Amino acid sequence: MSGYAPAEAARRSGFSLDTLRYYEKIGLLADVGRTAGGRRVFTDDDLSWLVLFRCLRDTGMPIAQMCRYAQLAREGEHTTDERRALLERHAVRVEDQMRLLQRQYDHLREKIRFYERLPGPGPEAGQPTAAARPGS
Repeated sequence: MSGYAPAEAARRSGFSLDTLRYYEKIGLLADVGRTAGGRRVFTDDDLSWLVLFRCLRDTGMPIAQMCRYAQLAREGEHTTDERRALLERHAVRVEDQMRLLQRQYDHLREKIRFYERLPGPGPEAGQPTAAARPGS
């Protein structure tokens, strides 16, 4: 099992050092090892947790739910159904958000195509037109 200094754990996980400290303080990261001098040492297991937390945060899971998931995982095998259900509920929210983003992306692309079809600026360039209004 490898040991990683906090800066290396931050680099590998994409979290800041402050976030790693915060996650440890609130119990999201449990039992981070220490050197004899008291410096934190992250394990491969800690990094695996951080990869999961990065995924959950990037997909909008609230920290309270992340803490609940981590707590359930530490409680053992008898919580697998509840953990799966928590992740399934989150996946549904992510899917809904993806659909919304796709619709918004499609709208943006259509707006870009609209502007691409417009002729270049004429003699009155710089004058607002109906096409320049936000809803156009």
